[in-house]
Amino acid sequence: MSISVHAQTTQLTLSEVVEMAKNQSISARQASTTKETKYWEYRTFLSNYKPQLTLSGNLPAFSRSFIEVRQPDGTIQFQPIRNNNSSLNLSLSQSIAATGGSIYATSQLQRFDDFDRKNTLYNGTPFAVGYLQPLLRFNSFKWDKKIEPLKFNESQQTYIESLEQIALRASGLFFDLLLAQVNLQIAETNLTNTQNILKVANEKYELGKNTRNEILQLQLELLKARKAVGVSKRDLEVASLNLKAYIGLQAEGKIELQTPAQPAALTLSSERAIEQAFANRSDAIAFGRRTLEAERAVAKAKGDNGLNATLTATLGFSNRGITVPELYRKPQDQQTVELQLDIPILDWGRSKSRTKTAEAQRQLTQYTVEQDKQNFQQEIYTQVTLFEMLRDQLSLTVQADSIASEKYRIAQDRYVLGNLSITDLSISFTEKDQAKRDYIYALRDYWGAYYKLRQLTLYDFETESKLK
Repeated sequence: MSISVHAQTTQLTLSEVVEMAKNQSISARQASTTKETKYWEYRTFLSNYKPQLTLSGNLPAFSRSFIEVRQPDGTIQFQPIRNNNSSLNLSLSQSIAATGGSIYATSQLQRFDDFDRKNTLYNGTPFAVGYLQPLLRFNSFKWDKKIEPLKFNESQQTYIESLEQIALRASGLFFDLLLAQVNLQIAETNLTNTQNILKVANEKYELGKNTRNEILQLQLELLKARKAVGVSKRDLEVASLNLKAYIGLQAEGKIELQTPAQPAALTLSSERAIEQAFANRSDAIAFGRRTLEAERAVAKAKGDNGLNATLTATLGFSNRGITVPELYRKPQDQQTVELQLDIPILDWGRSKSRTKTAEAQRQLTQYTVEQDKQNFQQEIYTQVTLFEMLRDQLSLTVQADSIASEKYRIAQDRYVLGNLSITDLSISFTEKDQAKRDYIYALRDYWGAYYKLRQLTLYDFETESKLK
C-alpha cells in the first residue's frame, strides 16, 4: 500500500485490500470473537474431565422456632428451640469417562449448638473415599468425548472459511470501485476526445466538408459525455465509501486501485479440490459429527428407557465429640453401600416409541448426510469447471480489449481524414468502452471464482498449501 501525501490518495492492490479486510474489518472481528467463544466452550468441556475440588457448607445455620413434640399420653406440645447446625464439606472428585461414574474423596465437619441447654456437639468424617457408578444408563461423558473435539475442530475451520468469505466480499467491493474508477476514466477520455472531434468537425463544417446533422450529433455526444462524467463521479464516491467501510480503512482522501495483472495460469484438478475440501472444510467434519449425534440420541433413548440403577459405595472414618480434636482421635470405621433402582413397569409404549423415534431420526440423518456429501462434491466440481471457463474467458477479453482500442484509434484517425461517418465513429466509441468494461468484469469473475474456490476447499492452489 502506498499513500501520496500531496494528492492524499491511497493506492491499493487487490491482495492489500483482501488482507486489510481479513485483519481489521468488523466481519473479521466478529469471526475472531466467535472463534474465541468456541475455544472457551471447548475448555469448559475439557474441565469436566479434570479433578474437581469443592468446598460446600451451611455456615451459619441458626434456627429459632417451635417444633412439634408428642407427649407420652399421645398429646402434642410445641416446644421452643434455638440452635445452630453448621456444616462444612471439602470434596475432591474425578469423573471416569469410560464408565460414566465418578470417584471422590471427602472430609466433613458438623457443629451443633443447643443455645437453650448450652450444649455443643461435633460430628465429622475426617476422611472418606467413595465411588458412584450409574448402571445400565446413558453415559454422556463417553459421547461428549467423541463429539466435542469434532465441534471444536469444526469451529476452527469455520473461522478460516469466514476469513475466505471476507476475502470474497472484499474482492467484490474492490472490483466495484475499480469498475467505477475505469468508468470515470472512460467518461473523461470520451469527453476530451469528443471535444477534440467536435472542434475538428466545426472546422470541416466551415469548409463545407460535413453536414449540420453531424455537428448536432457530436454536440449530443458531448452532452452525453458530460453527463457520463457526473454519473461516474457519483458511482466512484459510493463505491469508495463502501470499500472503506468494509475493510476498515480510516485514511482520508481518495483510493486509487491498481488493476490486477492477468493472473498466471493455474492447473486445477476436480479430484484434488474435492480431496482437499474433505480434508479441510468444516462441513466435512460436520458430516461425522452429525452422524455421531444421531447415534448418541439413540443411545440416550435406550439408556433412559430401561432399568436405571446407581451403585454408591463409601469407605472412610467418622467420629463425634464435644471438641474438634476428639473427632480425629480413634475415629470409627464407616462403610456405606447403596443401590438405587428405577424400573418402569407400565409406560404404555412410551419407552419403545422414544427409541424408535431416535432410530428413525438416525436413519434420516444418515440419508441427509449422504445427500449433503454428494452436493458438497458437486459444488466443488462445478466451481472448478466455472473457474477454468472464466480463466479462458479472461484471456479472450484481454484480446478483445486490445482489438477494440486499436480499432477506435483507427476510426478516430479516419474521421479526421474525412473517410468515416460519425455513426461508425460512435460505434467504435461504444465498442472500445464496452471492451474495457468487459475486461474488468472478466477480472472480477475470475478473482471471485478464485476466492470462492479457496473458501470451498480451504486450500491455496498457488502455493499448494492448506489455509491456516
